[in-house]
Amino acid sequence: PPAHSCNDWIGPPDKHSNLRPIIFYVPPDESPLERRLREARQEAQECNQRFWARQNRTFCQEKEEFIYSRLKAKGLEMRDKTGQKATLNAEEMADFYKDFLSKNFRKHMQYNRDWYKRNFTITFLMGQVALMRALRWLRWKKKNV
Repeated sequence: PPAHSCNDWIGPPDKHSNLRPIIFYVPPDESPLERRLREARQEAQECNQRFWARQNRTFCQEKEEFIYSRLKAKGLEMRDKTGQKATLNAEEMADFYKDFLSKNFRKHMQYNRDWYKRNFTITFLMGQVALMRALRWLRWKKKNV
């Protein structure tokens, strides 16, 4: 982001996690409470990036292994005679998706719990920051009247 920017910047999707990274704006007069909020948001983003990068990598690897094993069982190669990648039909892939979700159910539940905890903390800190800013504005308004 340019040096004069006063906003968070959102980048293009990460190639591993598919999440859009955020570069958080750090105001020069950031209060300790505002810093805690920004750091909580950054930590949440980093945790999401790590989880989804790892999850997507596992998904792609297991999907390729599944396709390879099914094609091999049918006596087919990964690529057809024209060089196109061989595929399975939707019904066969549904078996993979169901198994993958079942196998990773606990991991997703833990991720969701952590995500809700982090977001509750962030929301609480946002409320505190909003209240602090409102009180600061009211004091300034009272002083200038």
